[in-house]
This record gives sequence, C-alpha cells and structure tokens, in this order.
Amino acid sequence: MCEKCVKEEYPNRDTMCTDSGSYMVNFTQCCICGGRDIKAVNRVCKETDTDEIIKYEHTCTNCQHVCAEHEYTFKVIDKYQHYEMDCLLCGFGADQRSIMPLDPREITQDIF
Repeated sequence: MCEKCVKEEYPNRDTMCTDSGSYMVNFTQCCICGGRDIKAVNRVCKETDTDEIIKYEHTCTNCQHVCAEHEYTFKVIDKYQHYEMDCLLCGFGADQRSIMPLDPREITQDIF
C-alpha cells in the first residue's frame, strides 16, 4: 500500500461500507507515474454460511502500481448483519442492520 497516492490515510467513512469501487476524492495521483486513474484488480471473494470477505487492489491503470488494498467483510451475528470496510484509499467504515423487518433497537414503547 502506498501512503503517497492518497490525500488522507484510512479516512473515517462512518457507516459507509462498499464491496466495490474506489473513493476517488481521496486519490491524489500515482506516486510512480503521476497517473490519475485507478482500477480494481485481483478481486477475491470468500464465502461461508455466515460470512463474506471480499478483497481487491486499487492499482494505477498506467503502471499497475498498487495504491491500496481494499477489504470488505459481511457477517451475520445473532439477528444482525455486520458490515465492515478497511482500505487506505476508501477508508474505514462499519455498520450493522437487523435482519428483522423492524429493528428491535428502534422500536419505542408507548408509556401510558
């Protein structure tokens, strides 16, 4: 991974978790050739009954310099879907959602 190709290392993306694409706002240019375009290559997806892990590299389209490595994780734990993204370019994000139609954490009870 290359800190010279990004404006900010691992920016906080709050609940934003992507399993594809690139956060181009954070990309300055390739530190090797000065190119301003990147692509996702070497995408690998590993799946189990409850987990999915996707990894790929952000590389310069001109010289194939690896600017960053992207990892996206999806897990089901109890009754919640957990998402996580970790990437020098795209940043770090994490989120969880209920698998139920209504999230029990968001249901409020009326008190009479």
